[in-house]
Amino acid sequence: MNIGTFELGGSRVFIIAELSANHNGSLENALAHVRAAKEAGADAIKLQTYTADTITIDAKSDDFRLGKGTLWEGKYLYELYQQAYTPWEWHQTIFEEAAKCGLVCFSSPFDFTAIDLLEELNAPAYKIASFEITDIPLIEYAASKGKPVIISTGVAEEEDIRVAVDACRRTGNNQVILLKCTSSYPAPVEEANICMIKDIAERFNVMAGLSDHTMGSTVPVLATAFGAKVIEKHFIIDRASGGPDADFSLNLEEFSAMVKAVREAEKAIGVVDYSLTPKQKTGREFARSLYITEDVKAGEIISKENIRSIRPGLGLHPKHYNEVIGKTYKADYKKGTRLLFEYIQ
Repeated sequence: MNIGTFELGGSRVFIIAELSANHNGSLENALAHVRAAKEAGADAIKLQTYTADTITIDAKSDDFRLGKGTLWEGKYLYELYQQAYTPWEWHQTIFEEAAKCGLVCFSSPFDFTAIDLLEELNAPAYKIASFEITDIPLIEYAASKGKPVIISTGVAEEEDIRVAVDACRRTGNNQVILLKCTSSYPAPVEEANICMIKDIAERFNVMAGLSDHTMGSTVPVLATAFGAKVIEKHFIIDRASGGPDADFSLNLEEFSAMVKAVREAEKAIGVVDYSLTPKQKTGREFARSLYITEDVKAGEIISKENIRSIRPGLGLHPKHYNEVIGKTYKADYKKGTRLLFEYIQ
């Protein structure tokens, strides 16, 4: 499965820098984030495609006001999304900048018209946000375009996930990636539950990954070890610049450190292989082996007094110790001579 020029499923994790609202209403800032994401080592930059009117309505009842326990407490949904959205007329410029930088660029659509816009821009994939996992018509419409569909599961129960995956497959699209996600902003590490990544992949027969809102690199590195094929993190050049998502976004230095740690984790995971590398073979010289430990004469009996299992590992394997005891030496040998079969009769 490919997303743009990136082939998913191999040993290299697809790392997505989520721009979200961190452009702070400036196209130049958005483009600077694209360039910085490349500098930080991301494989992709992801946008969010909505307007306040396509994601909610302008209503001032309590139903539409954000409650306690969120970064946006007291704001009405419409006001938040008016502040946070990425203007649609910016999309083409951002896509073009990403292409110049060699980054994959795609987006999370929040209604049919957003998908139509992204189709015009040849978006290579669609990302369904956690809170949209129950919007089955939206998922079906995105999946019907025949491109990979990445779905976050931050507020989903098992049945929600199954229904969403089935919606993609009904359209004939089996290119589904599910992301383990904790929809807290920022998310506590103890709620990451990374062990679910492997289970999600097996239970739903999909590729799995992580959409992470914790701070730091620990959770992404663990996710890599647990088989994540995609890691998504909110990215901001400098948290001090503020904005709706700044508090749970990694800055340039932190994102770069995360990418480095994930790439090192990929190398460390390796493959199942019991053969030795050239370095390990060299190191094996320091393993134990059988050596003659005192001067001996031809015909003398090999005994525990004149051979031992010691370092280095250039003589006979110690497994032959009992086999050679009681046999005799072919010739005279000095203390410190490696014991070899050709010295025994």
